[in-house]
Amino acid sequence: MADAQRARYLMLCLCILFIIPALVSAHLIEVVAGKKECFFEDLHEHDKMTVTYQVGGGGHLDIDFWLSDPETRVLGKHVRQSTGSISITAEKNGRHEYCFSNQMSAIADKMVSFNVHGVIYVAEDADVVAPIEREIRSLANGLTAVKDEQEYIVVREKTHRNTAESTNSRVKWWSILQAIVLFSVVAWQVYYLQSFFEVKRVI
Repeated sequence: MADAQRARYLMLCLCILFIIPALVSAHLIEVVAGKKECFFEDLHEHDKMTVTYQVGGGGHLDIDFWLSDPETRVLGKHVRQSTGSISITAEKNGRHEYCFSNQMSAIADKMVSFNVHGVIYVAEDADVVAPIEREIRSLANGLTAVKDEQEYIVVREKTHRNTAESTNSRVKWWSILQAIVLFSVVAWQVYYLQSFFEVKRVI
């Protein structure tokens, strides 16, 4: 009996390791100025879902985000945020929709990276779980959090790199402009001073 339980737990561990990559799916989208992008998940009652997002580029790095149930009732909403996370437990069966809106912007497109954490069905006997199963679930949640943090760092590094490159480019062109203006002023001053020493002959 003990061997059967160990085999069952081993199979459960292997399943968790194979399922974890599917539980967290990362996406990168471009939300055009004045538009919105919507996605959906079909959930059952008591299913759990978490959506995290990060604006990686465009404008003031802000986006509107909301998540609604099958009856279009808003379950969570963020306004002009650069990063955020909303977790829900489905109260009804059906299609749950979440949207990223850039309708507040007239010219700036936004690059948004977001993750949809795996949908976990809570069975009727969810309160009766073996300690090892509880630890495996905790481990899966920890790995999900680590993955989210890594993707957040990657997006932030990309944002800072783009900002630094943009700043360097502006400094370079500003320095070139200053040099051109400086040489122009020097040339004008030399020409102007030479005019004082010119000998004008009257014929």
